[in-house]
Amino acid sequence: MDALRSVEVSVQDQKLKPPSLLLLALEVRAPWEFGASLLAFPLLKNAARGDGHPVMVLPGLMAGDVLTLFLRTFLQGSGYTAYAWEQGWNLGPREGVLDACIARVKELREKHGQKVSLIGWSLGGIFAREIAKALPNDVRQVITLGSPFTGHPKANNVWRLYETVSGKTAIDDVQITEIRKPPPVPSTSIFSRSDGIVSWQCCVQEEGEQAENIEVHGSHTGMVVNPTVLHAIADRLAQVDGKWRRFDRNGHQGINKCIYRDPKRA
Repeated sequence: MDALRSVEVSVQDQKLKPPSLLLLALEVRAPWEFGASLLAFPLLKNAARGDGHPVMVLPGLMAGDVLTLFLRTFLQGSGYTAYAWEQGWNLGPREGVLDACIARVKELREKHGQKVSLIGWSLGGIFAREIAKALPNDVRQVITLGSPFTGHPKANNVWRLYETVSGKTAIDDVQITEIRKPPPVPSTSIFSRSDGIVSWQCCVQEEGEQAENIEVHGSHTGMVVNPTVLHAIADRLAQVDGKWRRFDRNGHQGINKCIYRDPKRA
């Protein structure tokens, strides 16, 4: 039965295609999303406040810490101690990068005496999930932004770029299975159906007591500057350690329901 299910999943994955050229072209929305965050900043200041615990932000493919600066500045101003990943540009799973990230999380855990929350943008989210699997006692929660941790590895518009910069031309079934496994800590996947880089279905996890999906409207490249993403991140991080609850779409007098659509809808 398990073997049959694996075959069915594989067939479904093969049907997934990269986002259309129209959605890819709409990635130019990112500067407008940044502008929307600047306009909404007075409102974002009223978002849930943090308890000072450390948060590490991991960038996406071909991105570095400079592109997550706005998000980290927002986190710092919201009551967290925000950290960059400090591994340069994300060129994929190069030798020693994941080990360096694991060591950095251990260092932050010891420095603060608190568990570390991880926010990973795109490929950075896959790194974040793997770190949490390696350090379940040191990671508080994982939040991924447009991260394709399931589905077909080529259901995106940058798989050729990934192969070029990472030097890895194929991902075998064993690796795919490992990447799909959920981290043993609370995890939130924030995704957009209008993502022009990765197929949104690849960013949706099976929901459970420690796993959820939050849908936003926006581009892939704008995930780290989108005001609705920032609000959702603040809401998730503000939860008391050990008392994680799923995102309330009916919160704030129903305003959340107007902004965040039901991720389970057909």
